[in-house]
Amino acid sequence: MTHGGRGQRAFIGTFTAAGGPGVVTAAVDPSDGTLTVLSGVDGVADPSFLALAPTGDMLYAVSETTEGAVAAYRVDGDTPEPAGPPVPVGGSGPTHLTVHAGHVLTANYGSGSVSAVQVRPDGTLAPAASDVFAHSGAGPYTPRQQGPHAHQVQPDPSGRWVVSVDLGTDSVRVCTLTGGRLALHREIALRPGSGPRHLAFHPGGTHAYIVNELTPTVTVCRWSAADGSLKPLSEVPLLPGSPDDDAYPSGIVAAPDGRFVWAATRGEDVLSVLAVDEDELKLVGTVPCGGHWPRAINESGGLLYVANERSGDVTWFALDPATGVPSRAGSIGVPAASCVIFD
Repeated sequence: MTHGGRGQRAFIGTFTAAGGPGVVTAAVDPSDGTLTVLSGVDGVADPSFLALAPTGDMLYAVSETTEGAVAAYRVDGDTPEPAGPPVPVGGSGPTHLTVHAGHVLTANYGSGSVSAVQVRPDGTLAPAASDVFAHSGAGPYTPRQQGPHAHQVQPDPSGRWVVSVDLGTDSVRVCTLTGGRLALHREIALRPGSGPRHLAFHPGGTHAYIVNELTPTVTVCRWSAADGSLKPLSEVPLLPGSPDDDAYPSGIVAAPDGRFVWAATRGEDVLSVLAVDEDELKLVGTVPCGGHWPRAINESGGLLYVANERSGDVTWFALDPATGVPSRAGSIGVPAASCVIFD
């Protein structure tokens, strides 16, 4: 994708508390997907997850801090320009955000809630959240599940529903967003102790794949946009054999053609390849992630990009179109990298 003659760019989130440079912008080589760092902007603490406005001219970042905030940047040039002060989200430890229906929605891990912040016509943010929807519940794994921990929020492919994944309550919530207010439509229970972290929709819009952090598996679900229902079908291992105790899956992404799903697992430091077969996923195999502690992954232009937090790099892989298996193609150093997105 080009914008006014400018080539495609990547935006990389980092943890400033661990030495990250803030929000990093990189150029994407159109011939082979190689990244080249253009700039870093350090003004917001721990901008660990990023999202672009549909227009592509504004970038939003969580501030994954106890206070919890979201920040807006103009990205017309190669260096993001802050567009107003960070806005408190009314929740702690926001780990994920999305732009939907004129709002930035954040998933607040610490407080177990989802916040809605209105986006003004110029792309800047209203000074406070219009709504904070609190999750409730707990799970059986006491160290991590004493209360709710919302980890991800996103619209479904139809745009009718807001879907949030909660690691603490072993559930997924489907909500409506009307007039800046979130209302619960239904809550779907997953296996107790699974610790769901992120969800990826199949591009066909009929299935959803939920990566579980507390057990290295993916839960395959059937999704219906007509009535906002999510039906768990099966749970598939991400790793062959018996995983170590420090295997913590993180990111998950479905191929644009819907034939494969990829997931990353920290500790084991691998990428899992799963083949899609209608209502099922089948583990093809795993490959090293190219670094240590892969926190997030993303697909762009037939390549899979991995933000390796503890080794401080973004590594990219060519994807075999027949098998879906990634082959390491390159890497750039980005201290405390936590996510990578593309315009």
